[in-house]
Amino acid sequence: MLILDSSAFFSMDNLPDEEHACPPGVIRELENHEDPRLALWGDMVRVSDCTEASLEKVRAAATKSGDSNRLSPTDMTVIALAIDLNGTIWTDDYSIQNVASILGIPYRAVGMAGIKKVVKWNYQCMGCKKWYKEKQPDCPICGSQMKACRRK
Repeated sequence: MLILDSSAFFSMDNLPDEEHACPPGVIRELENHEDPRLALWGDMVRVSDCTEASLEKVRAAATKSGDSNRLSPTDMTVIALAIDLNGTIWTDDYSIQNVASILGIPYRAVGMAGIKKVVKWNYQCMGCKKWYKEKQPDCPICGSQMKACRRK
């Protein structure tokens, strides 16, 4: 079973000969972009919601890796649906690939190379240079913007 992210739809020309599923948010994103492939492939893709239990696992892993602010709610449901359906995620989104790797979920890149290793993120204030494990809207100390940096 392939679990399709929006980037999979945008990057591919043909659906592979396998079963396909995606969460409703992916369909909404395609509709918002008026992607013509949705009309061609809509009947060949099972649309399914993920469970709250799987979504909580994804949120916990994304928070631990620092990806929680890099993933949209739809991205998180893609990963959670892969847990529920024991599927392989098809995506070019590096943050989805990163969290999938942490959770042991297989993924395939569509049009890009894919990640080489798992990355964890910290956030640094551009003003006072203080480091944070989770992204803040602005630095709580000086109010400056935050910058994402890979953890070493």
